Amino acid sequence: MNPKQNKTKAHPAAWLRNPFFIVCLYLLAGCSAARLPLIQSETTPKREFRGVWIQTAYQEEYKTMTPAEMQEDFIRKLDFLQTCRFNAVLFQVRPEADAFYKSELEPWSRFFTGRQGKAPEGEFDLMQFLIDECHKRNIEFHAWLNPYRAGTVNATVFADSHIIRTYPGRFVKYNNQVLFDPGQPQNRRFICRVVEDIVSRYDVDGIHMDDYFYPYPVSGVPFPDEASFQLYGLRQGYTEATRGDWRRGNVNQLIEEISHTIRKTKPWVRFGISPFGIYRNKKNTPDGSGSDTNGLQNYDDLYADILYWLQQGWIDYNIPQIYWEIGHSSANYSTLIQWWNERSCGRHLYIGQDVARTMKAHQLTDKMQYQRQSTHIDGHCFWPANEIFRNNGGVADSLVRHYHRYAALLPAYAYLQNRLPNEVKDLQVKQTPEGIWLHWNADRYSENAQSAHYFVVYGFEKNEKIDLNNPAHIVGITGNTSYLLSDKEKRGAFRYVVTAVDRFHNESKKGERIKIKFKR
Repeated sequence: MNPKQNKTKAHPAAWLRNPFFIVCLYLLAGCSAARLPLIQSETTPKREFRGVWIQTAYQEEYKTMTPAEMQEDFIRKLDFLQTCRFNAVLFQVRPEADAFYKSELEPWSRFFTGRQGKAPEGEFDLMQFLIDECHKRNIEFHAWLNPYRAGTVNATVFADSHIIRTYPGRFVKYNNQVLFDPGQPQNRRFICRVVEDIVSRYDVDGIHMDDYFYPYPVSGVPFPDEASFQLYGLRQGYTEATRGDWRRGNVNQLIEEISHTIRKTKPWVRFGISPFGIYRNKKNTPDGSGSDTNGLQNYDDLYADILYWLQQGWIDYNIPQIYWEIGHSSANYSTLIQWWNERSCGRHLYIGQDVARTMKAHQLTDKMQYQRQSTHIDGHCFWPANEIFRNNGGVADSLVRHYHRYAALLPAYAYLQNRLPNEVKDLQVKQTPEGIWLHWNADRYSENAQSAHYFVVYGFEKNEKIDLNNPAHIVGITGNTSYLLSDKEKRGAFRYVVTAVDRFHNESKKGERIKIKFKR
């Protein structure tokens, strides 16, 4: 994330405890939902990535909390995100080659405990806690890593276990930052080890990186990679005139190797990037293929060739940070969203939104319309999550009432795997002291990503057409093989449908159906 873009640069309530209810079962194949007024499907898609970024770098709040206080705080925040019908959290677990999780490779983060290398009380593993709590709420957890940033000059006191203590020659200083030198192959291998460690030991849904590759340039201050360029670049046939190509090649290799690392470890885990909002300005591209903008560029300034990564199939989703306003003189939101929409390259495309700027300009409605009318855009991600928690400008209220009015499934990653999971079986209804439950069986195996991972419960009124494409009929989404029905209706006939969804978010076709008749 880069704030500098401001420059151009169920548990549903217990159901009906009525002794006179009659349950009539008709096994058909289906789902359920309480009735709500419908709005057009264009504005409430059934599938949509709805994410937030939770930043930890340079945040002071965590290091003052005990593990118990931190757990309470995050439970409150995740409950709020669930209420707002978000389905993905991108949490910064590695801000400075350190960790918000238990790692043998890198020390505990200073932003977590106040001093790098200092373990939290009881070695509390915040990432594991958040993964568990997100999954309880059917929210994906994406581990957000900064690949090259290692510290801040005169601010970061490196722990003895930090890699810079062992290999100081693999780091450079630039613009008050301490960075892994991207030109050294050993650094790529180490970063891939970190990724493999996370993916192999934790049930993450994604690995995420933002816009920080080569650092944001300072006018007149060259990046100090002369030593690695002499050692590697010149030997590979690059010249001073093509040093930019060498730098892009270094980042390309990192992205390719991370992609292969994830695929060989857990092929269902996705790899996503949120690049700076401008790839290249039209005036800087000989063929005029850049956007009609005037600002810092991924390709030329950060050496991040995001389009090439998409074309090579190395990343699974792209979230360009289009943080500017509609009508911005140098980087118009409407210009950029159209430019990226035309270059999805067959991968998922979501839009990064700056909450404060959007709400200050009163442009949430227009931006959401632009997004949902674009043919290749399948969601959005809000920066930062704290602005959602604060309900800046009523953003959370607007999402609940309008743009997140109904629950949404994640877009399916069908290019990774397109076989549908088996239908659920033996759907039945049971009354308990808590209320009325739906129960079913399903083929689910933790090591088989193509088997059922979670379930969608739909609801329909008597004689209403079964339409699983309408999100207004989604009663709930659960990782359990049971669901407690809500207290929306106390009499009448209802049909319920339950479908299975795998880890790639492919959904079974018809679902298992049941009809229930309630009487007072």
